[in-house]
Amino acid sequence: MQALLDAIAQMPFPVDAQRIFHGRGGLYPGCEHWVLDVFPPVFVLTRFAPADATTEHELAAIGDALAQRWSHLAPGEPLNWVFQCRNELLRTQGRTETRLMAGTVPEPHTVTEQGAKFRVHVLRGQNHGLFLDMAEGRRWVHAYAAARSQDRYGLKVLNLFAYTCAFSVVALQAGARQVVNVDMSHGAIAIGQQNHQLNGITAGASFLAHDIFSSWGNITRGGPYGLVIVDPPSYQKGSFVATKDYARLMRRLPDLLAPDGRALLCLNAPELGVEFLQDQMRELAPDLVLQERVANPAIFADVQDDRALKVLVYAAPGLEKA
Repeated sequence: MQALLDAIAQMPFPVDAQRIFHGRGGLYPGCEHWVLDVFPPVFVLTRFAPADATTEHELAAIGDALAQRWSHLAPGEPLNWVFQCRNELLRTQGRTETRLMAGTVPEPHTVTEQGAKFRVHVLRGQNHGLFLDMAEGRRWVHAYAAARSQDRYGLKVLNLFAYTCAFSVVALQAGARQVVNVDMSHGAIAIGQQNHQLNGITAGASFLAHDIFSSWGNITRGGPYGLVIVDPPSYQKGSFVATKDYARLMRRLPDLLAPDGRALLCLNAPELGVEFLQDQMRELAPDLVLQERVANPAIFADVQDDRALKVLVYAAPGLEKA
């Protein structure tokens, strides 16, 4: 646990939401089950293993380290931190154990990332409203939308599995003309609408709380798109299983993309390497060309790169010149 304590002792004052310590990457032996995030002004400590006889002692040590560092970074300000325990048993039951350890959590709770604002909720569920490992993916989308903002008809974006629509926010901020957000969760879409309002975005976004696989007619009629973002869950019982359902998305890409458009394919499944995406794309959408793999934030480094988040950019062929 010393590596986690050292990271706390060295952390700077947090402004944006970010990860502070990533034990799950396997770079710190003995700390593989610990993760520390900050959703200012709240720290969120997560344990990816069942609690045992040492857990309370470890939590006390971590709490002391946070209190000591926070008194240096923000003298006189209260320390707010939350502990969440996740393990396989709780996951299969759809449950987590979450405790407010000190201070309070704002309600509503709004955080920032590179100038954008997002609503989060750290006291309920496993997903807090903003996936921190996708920060570089959002930065790529912002840069691509900015580069295409002067296109003759503007950039049209399809955001599949939109969740709380963070990609949409950054794309529209960068000059995209339109973003179509699709997610089957009405609750997530509602938060996505709030995120647009938080950022003063009043036009350009549409929101479809639909099952993607039952909505291809509406989705296709809205195209073609200059950018298609595919960021599904790796496994969600009853809605999406990557090993069988990702192929159904790939087959649609050539018809959804405008000439010279881009597809951003995301996969966060440690058991599936980057070849899972590349091999299927070669078979199912051979005309699309791999452009790059977007790097993950440095804090999310993993001893096995294929276990980490995979974000690939594919390009559709351009129009043939006469």
